[in-house]
Amino acid sequence: MREPAKTFEDLLVWQKAHLFVLAVYRLTAAFPNHETYGLTSQFRRAAVSIAANIAEGFRKRSKAEKSVF
Repeated sequence: MREPAKTFEDLLVWQKAHLFVLAVYRLTAAFPNHETYGLTSQFRRAAVSIAANIAEGFRKRSKAEKSVF
């Protein structure tokens, strides 16, 4: 049995989300320059928000609070 996570970075789901962010940044680096403030920005913000929500929800106490994240 695994011991409980001490930080959000110990969570497997956060680690996978972080790898996803890195992959999205690599992928969107090849997008055309005219998409810098369009699709590139949207993809990157969406990917980052996954990992950020996991991190933010990690310290929430109640199930109701956690479900928001």
